[in-house]
Amino acid sequence: MTDITTIHAPVLLQDCVDLVTPALQHEGAIVVDCTLGLAGHATAFLKAAPHATLIGIDRDTEALSLATERMRNEGLVQRFIPAHAAFDEIDEVLREHHINHIDAAFMDLGLSSLQIDETERGFSYSHDTALDMRMDTTQSTTAATILATYDARELTKIFREYGEERFAAPIARRIVETRVAQPLTTSSQLVNLVDAVIPKAHRAAGNPAKRVFQALRIEVNGELDKLSRTLPKIALRLRAHGRLVVESYHSLEDTTVKRFMNQGLSVDVPANMPVIPDDAQPFFAPLTRGAMKASQEEIAHNTRSSSVRLRAVELCRPIPERWMSRLEDEAAGRTLRNGGC
Repeated sequence: MTDITTIHAPVLLQDCVDLVTPALQHEGAIVVDCTLGLAGHATAFLKAAPHATLIGIDRDTEALSLATERMRNEGLVQRFIPAHAAFDEIDEVLREHHINHIDAAFMDLGLSSLQIDETERGFSYSHDTALDMRMDTTQSTTAATILATYDARELTKIFREYGEERFAAPIARRIVETRVAQPLTTSSQLVNLVDAVIPKAHRAAGNPAKRVFQALRIEVNGELDKLSRTLPKIALRLRAHGRLVVESYHSLEDTTVKRFMNQGLSVDVPANMPVIPDDAQPFFAPLTRGAMKASQEEIAHNTRSSSVRLRAVELCRPIPERWMSRLEDEAAGRTLRNGGC
């Protein structure tokens, strides 16, 4: 049997424990790991907070099964509640378990090693496999579906916005031209197509298809829209002094997280206002100075930590009424634009 503790190395593990668990040192504390994966962070939280219960949300049924087994082996399963859901379904999960408020929420937005290393999942451009990229294998839309059905304008938009790909338009046009004669169904087909389009003189380091794969993964799983909806849902559920801790791995995620947190970290009045009303005071307090990054030592042991950006805030006062409806609108997706960032 594979030791799942060796499959995935949690990124910035001790930093995350130090940020999350101070809010969990009381009887009945509740923490939600919105991106459970193989429970590397989750098991560490429960060990550091012996009075806490953790709700672990994941779209991947295989990951949920392995995480539950790990909790059982660690003797933590009595304080663990698994939930098969996308993280933007956090309200539904909490209602199902009759929970109104939580003490902390954690999100690790990177792919788990389980997803990357299982070649049939199609997340990696390093293996020739079917273009799948679904985090939840019960959903129908795959990367191959998108490549077969989106028009050139739609493909250009996702490559440009989600992949920040400079050659989004010519790549999109080549995909539409190519699929007339032969559907794009494997990672090697897509890698070869992108390789043929991007001029060698204008390539960044690494595989030239990296940004296109990133964009497709985000589109398949609706990641940025879900993130934009989930952050306000968490804020509305936090108890006093509750904590929100998020690890991001590319600029679009980090921008979304930073922009959301800054809403609660800023004074919500005109710059020249002489007296700041109480309901305009910040309701978040920063727990990190900007974004924390992995040390060179951690990067040397775990290369997947090289792009991490860790941000954390604490709910320092009740959310003012003037902000409640705004957060509720964001949670419902009524203010989404440009992919939710």
